[in-house]
Amino acid sequence: MLFDTHAHLNDERFDEDRDVLIASLAGEGISNVCEIGFDIESSLKAAELSEKYDFIYAAAGVHPHDSKDMTDSDFDVLRELMSHDKVVALGEIGLDYYYDNSDRDIQRRRFAEQLDLAKELACPVVIHTRDAMEDTINILKQHGSGDGIIHCYSGSKESAKILLDMGYYISFAGPVTFKNANAILDVVRYVPHDRILIETDSPYMAPVPHRGERNCPIYVSEVAKRIAELKETSFDKIAQITTANAKKVYRIK
Repeated sequence: MLFDTHAHLNDERFDEDRDVLIASLAGEGISNVCEIGFDIESSLKAAELSEKYDFIYAAAGVHPHDSKDMTDSDFDVLRELMSHDKVVALGEIGLDYYYDNSDRDIQRRRFAEQLDLAKELACPVVIHTRDAMEDTINILKQHGSGDGIIHCYSGSKESAKILLDMGYYISFAGPVTFKNANAILDVVRYVPHDRILIETDSPYMAPVPHRGERNCPIYVSEVAKRIAELKETSFDKIAQITTANAKKVYRIK
């Protein structure tokens, strides 16, 4: 059974078949999913979805795209959400210099503040970083606790080493199945078994052979298959390892 550590099942692309899809997951080998918030509204919906389904957990946080709209009162909402039994991490938070939907100074400030909140609450974080690895690492050194996940990893092996040394888990998604993904494949081989995770980031970045389709948690099996090939081990072993790692970082008994 597989644990999709990062999905957005509340996305509108699931509106027509969300409940049917979720009901099918166990039969497709998916034991757990973490529904990830990206702003206050989606974080509240993530918690609601986790209440509806025993095997779905949630994360609450404000994404760098939405940091421009974040208010100081949002921290009170996040603090309350983090007291929920099924909300297992603060995220997704971080930096995104690819789209720059929020001013970079605002991104850095809200990222640091949310990391401080995670330390206050002693909870793991889910980190988004795109074209911003140097600043991400620097802020984590100052404000992070080494407790959490670097989601949909796309950085170098050198950066992965720094993050692993700090204590973070590295999560891989659909891009590990893409033809031109040579650099990230070296990182997959490098990350040790006890720090590796898998995800879909549904509905985005569907893996081969589903590229171009709406992604969904069922397709996390393609990520696991590719990692098993790169690690020269069995699919069942990767399923066992990544599920155990997910439960450890999310503190699920």
